[in-house]
Amino acid sequence: MSKRPSRHMVQRAVAVLVALLFGVFGMDVASLVRIQLIQADEYRSKAESQQLSDTEIQPQRGLIYDRNKKVLAQSANVWLVYINPSKIPNDKVREAISEGLAEILEMDKETILKKAQKSNYGYVAVKKQIEKEMKDAVSDFISKHDDALKKIDQKNVPDDQKDAYYAEIIFIDPDVKRYYPNSHLASTVLGFTGADGVGRWGLEAKYNETLSGTPGRILTAKNAGMDSMDTPYETTYDAKQGNSLVLTVDEVIQYYLEKSLDQARVNAQAKSAYGIVMDVQTGGILAMATKGDFDPNEPHTIADKETAEKLEKITNPEEKYQELTSAQYTQWRNRAITDTYEPGSVFKVVTAAAAVEENVIPENFTYTCNGVINVAGTKIHCHKRAGHGTEDFTHGLMNSCNPFFITVGQHLGAEKFYKYFEAFGFTEKTGIDLPSETAPVEGRSYHTLKQLGIVELASSSFGQTFETTAIQMLTAVNTIANGGKMMKPYVVSSVLDEEGNTISTTQPTVKRQVISEKSAAKVADMMEHVVSEGTGKNAYVAGFRLAGKTGTSEKLAGGGKKEGKYVASFVCFAPANDPKISMLIVIDEPVGQINGGQIATPVAAEVAEATLNYLNVDPQYTAKELADLGEETPSVTGLSVAKAREALSGFNIRTVGEGKTVVSQMPAEGQLIPKNGVVVLYTDKTSEKRKVTVPDLSNNLSVAAANQKALEYGLNPKIFGNSLTMGESVSYKQSVEAGTQVDEGTVVTIYFKSNVGVNDLAQD
Repeated sequence: MSKRPSRHMVQRAVAVLVALLFGVFGMDVASLVRIQLIQADEYRSKAESQQLSDTEIQPQRGLIYDRNKKVLAQSANVWLVYINPSKIPNDKVREAISEGLAEILEMDKETILKKAQKSNYGYVAVKKQIEKEMKDAVSDFISKHDDALKKIDQKNVPDDQKDAYYAEIIFIDPDVKRYYPNSHLASTVLGFTGADGVGRWGLEAKYNETLSGTPGRILTAKNAGMDSMDTPYETTYDAKQGNSLVLTVDEVIQYYLEKSLDQARVNAQAKSAYGIVMDVQTGGILAMATKGDFDPNEPHTIADKETAEKLEKITNPEEKYQELTSAQYTQWRNRAITDTYEPGSVFKVVTAAAAVEENVIPENFTYTCNGVINVAGTKIHCHKRAGHGTEDFTHGLMNSCNPFFITVGQHLGAEKFYKYFEAFGFTEKTGIDLPSETAPVEGRSYHTLKQLGIVELASSSFGQTFETTAIQMLTAVNTIANGGKMMKPYVVSSVLDEEGNTISTTQPTVKRQVISEKSAAKVADMMEHVVSEGTGKNAYVAGFRLAGKTGTSEKLAGGGKKEGKYVASFVCFAPANDPKISMLIVIDEPVGQINGGQIATPVAAEVAEATLNYLNVDPQYTAKELADLGEETPSVTGLSVAKAREALSGFNIRTVGEGKTVVSQMPAEGQLIPKNGVVVLYTDKTSEKRKVTVPDLSNNLSVAAANQKALEYGLNPKIFGNSLTMGESVSYKQSVEAGTQVDEGTVVTIYFKSNVGVNDLAQD
């Protein structure tokens, strides 16, 4: 007879069973709490990643406009092609897709094949930022193949030979590409973006957050086979375009500056040439350029042909990479704000301004320059070794006399000199809204007050033994042009939203009143004499009074040793009596002629004339200037040949055709030509326009010789240069390239400069 379990044993068993049930249940509850509460976000994310395909839509960056709302940088819709290698069933399909895409996308087949072999990947980008034509070709490639495949029975085809639907392997997503419609124009200011759409340089980097916008998304549901489902299961969140920038830069003035700088760099065989044009009253940058530069549409391509050729010859991969990287950073650099240099004699206007403001130079003060001055046992030479003789303050600046300005510095003394050195901004960054502005370094890039001994004071007084950036130098001189008020330079005028509404506006900022309006006017008058009679006479522009100062400095290597390389510069503002623009031109390491008065002043003259005319500033001609301009050609179209000849008395008239009435003329009505200039009259509509070949008029010809040669070829010469120096001037440039075929009677501008009395640095 079996013994039944006792009541106590039953109770214990029940207790154990209940404990087990609660234990298991408790573990389940704990697991649920952990999954649904503690780690809910993590598991939700995993589930969504398995159930949803999330594709980011890159937003269009905001536009960058010039001050007149002309587009300097914009984004456009392009497309990204990618593949899902995990869906490629065999080598046959892999080969066919690689070959087809390679042809359409203009890529190497092997490159795509390697991407297609990543069978464990569900997403591999093939090519980014393709244009619509390529995108349509890829779409056609997919649809034509898939339409044909639908008609084929693959039941009996071996797996390794089966085809696959390309629509399940090849995909096209929206993408965005940055364009710079003017190629090189303002490239070192604008900068560029990377392939990821992020600003990498210039304004694009500085204002990246402002320009970037908000990405959009495409959320697509996946089926059990992990394939994306049809459109009804897709949700799109549109990308939001970034805000736009309106600059102070003027596209037209920027073009004038770049064109002249580019030619100057070539003519001087210089390492680089850079410059800035500033709005005097606001501090807004109207133009800023560095030559050579780059095309921001292809920023990694070396634009300088000579540099590119040198790189091609390098065979060592590591060396080539290093040299390429160095060349890229060099061409991207905005030298106007990053490079420092000894300003040389342009700084004399700052010394002059300090002396005038402190009234340390009497009205009747004169100094006799004999070519050298002894400062505490150190001999410092004037660029004119024979000396300038006796000079007053204005002539000391006109002649760019070093001993004179050393004497002015001694009258100021170290404390007052340093006070204005600091007040004019040479111990601080200007704060311009561009990245990578170089900051002055106390005791290294300039002398502290304690370091400013008598010799250091002497050299600093005429712009040597310290360094500055171009933007610092122009900001200081703009202060003189602006009645002593220092303006903070800036590039971005306003920020706009996607609809074009203004979000923020930059207000011009007066940093401080450095000198009085009266002192500024006196220095401006002295600077005007520099251009009309002194070392800056090649900056003369008929009808517009320029005030300026030339500068030339020799570069120093380590230990203060001279390199034999120079920096030529010229700073100015115009019109001198009512300044609208200020400008600085710097030519780095010129070959041959190295003085600012020889090679920087003509650039400033060209840019100033074009800019002031563009800004509708009325010229104020002297009687001599008006006489030198020539005469306007009257309209004689429709007149008889006899009447036309009467109206054109004094001009050299050439008639083409057998008719008795003038049907057209060259030059057209209103063109300024010399009194003995050429006017061609056409008397029937069937006559072909007479063509002539433009000769070389720029190769150091005198004014008389260039005039005569132009007229002999049936061209009308227009003279650009200082009429007061025409007896000593020679041609250096012409508006129409030699060898060009033009209509007889065409006006060709010939540019002249003087090489006499324009030096401010002697070459040993």
